[in-house]
Amino acid sequence: MSTSGKLPESIRYCIIGAGIHGLSTAWHLARELKARGTGSGDDIVIIEKSQAGAGPSGIACGVVRNNYFQPAMRELMAHSVEVWDANAEAFEYHPVGYLQISYDEMGEDVATIHEQQKAIGYESEFIDGVAATREHMKGIFSDWRATGVSSVLHEKKGGYAHNMATVNGLLAKVQAEGVNIVSDTLVTELAVNGGAVTHVVTNRGMVAVDHVIAAAGPWVPKLWEMLDLPDTTDIVSEGTTHNVPTWKFWALQEGTLDVDPGYLMNNDGSMPPVVHVDADAPLYDEAGNLLVDGKWGIYYKPDFNFGGVQGGYMPYPVEKPWRDVAIDPYGPASPDFVVGEDFRAVWAAALSHCQERFEGMAHMMSNVPSGGIGAFTPDSFPVLDTFCENVYVIADSNHGFKMIGLGALVAKELCGDTQALLEPFRYNRYALGKLHPVSNSPYPWS
Repeated sequence: MSTSGKLPESIRYCIIGAGIHGLSTAWHLARELKARGTGSGDDIVIIEKSQAGAGPSGIACGVVRNNYFQPAMRELMAHSVEVWDANAEAFEYHPVGYLQISYDEMGEDVATIHEQQKAIGYESEFIDGVAATREHMKGIFSDWRATGVSSVLHEKKGGYAHNMATVNGLLAKVQAEGVNIVSDTLVTELAVNGGAVTHVVTNRGMVAVDHVIAAAGPWVPKLWEMLDLPDTTDIVSEGTTHNVPTWKFWALQEGTLDVDPGYLMNNDGSMPPVVHVDADAPLYDEAGNLLVDGKWGIYYKPDFNFGGVQGGYMPYPVEKPWRDVAIDPYGPASPDFVVGEDFRAVWAAALSHCQERFEGMAHMMSNVPSGGIGAFTPDSFPVLDTFCENVYVIADSNHGFKMIGLGALVAKELCGDTQALLEPFRYNRYALGKLHPVSNSPYPWS
């Protein structure tokens, strides 16, 4: 679905980025303004450097889960799941549930997640022990055979959505509210005068603004730099101050096994939950070569949008300063960081490790480019805050697609109502030492 609005001379709310967060914020903000009698979608413009969903939102795996060790993240995700559930048809969302299958060291953390999910009314079941884990998983997949795992957190909510279908569903809602979407337009400067941004400058002209919402995914660091915000951040932890880069990039590794999606149906022939496995057993390929000697993690699901069994593996850090990561403002991440053969071999071996049906199928891995670059904050959790008086920054730290409900909360804050769910994600948490707890997961964002 293409858009080609005209850049206005002035606007109350200027949203930069037409991905999940930009579109969700525009949709909910238009509704808030209308409900309060203080405006409408006509007061909002979205500026998008390419087309809606051209960035990470359009290639996201689409998994929706609440498997977080951090209480604030669990509460925020529970809110987002409500938005998914309420718009399942429009966003092509499949609420099939989510399985977190874990090794011993993670067991206590995952048990805590289960207890706290119960406390907030988020339905889940915890299965503990090697034998009980195998029995539970065989009840879903008769060919389950994974070793190196000893517990299952079975979330009854969550699931996954089709990426571009969700983007187009949001786009339709935004357009129905009368929001102007200006595509193929690159923001080149945020003009700050008197402490606030007065104009957003683009390659097609500039627009005077009252408020700016930076919702540009992995390109948020570029907007951060335009605002002359700090390259490094002081983090206070246990009485000690650490100075770290404000931004770092991780390369995301995702792909597809080219089989019929129905190949991954469960024992009764229906869609299974999303499967996430963190194991500590050695991982070998079909020839017996050791690929991973240590902890590893994968996630996978049948996907009729990608056309196969789709999912991913652990990301890896990009060992370069963020300004040296060559991200084309009109295209994908640098080819230096695309997913390669190592990922495909490991992911195929991990599928086979988990389920017998995938044995001998490594040659079915798709070579279509996938994955991409994610921009991460100092602690790998979102920063949701106002800077330069009138710029609301949505830095999702790659938790993005699943957190579709952020837009509803940000919209209320833009209208003056502070949201308790967003308070733990202010930038000043680093200086105050109000940090999120760290889990034993091999993933940087769990």
